Amino acid sequence: MEDELRLLRETREILDTINDLFVGTDERDWKRVARALSPRVEFDMKSVTGAEPSAVDSGKIIAGWEEGLRSLKAVHHQTGNFRVRVEGDQADAFCYGIALHYLPNAFGRNTRTFVGSYDLHLRKDGGDWNPVGRESRTGEGQLRIRA
Repeated sequence: MEDELRLLRETREILDTINDLFVGTDERDWKRVARALSPRVEFDMKSVTGAEPSAVDSGKIIAGWEEGLRSLKAVHHQTGNFRVRVEGDQADAFCYGIALHYLPNAFGRNTRTFVGSYDLHLRKDGGDWNPVGRESRTGEGQLRIRA
């Protein structure tokens, strides 16, 4: 029973961390996003840039998101159908996701929608779960990002 309760507690903490990452991004609360990420994250943008995956400082990733989302009037991530597997101080999580980017324009195509899924690898460090790797797959343009 104690192991089951520990697993439920850790799963809840992992889901809270993932939600902090997405909600923090939506709210452009970059300190919240930084708290949700490990200092270095395995980042794979090979399908977009051709560059090989590498460990990247989370501050650099956040700066890129901040710059890329700055002009948008609103950002909204919705995730669900979570699956979490915990093994010791490591965990893997999967979810489906949708992201809406809203920017009014003269053409009336104000919202860009990204639909896909996320695979996240997390490590428990100092009592907190932090993503150390993330892969997202979206249907629009077949963008594939592993962070």
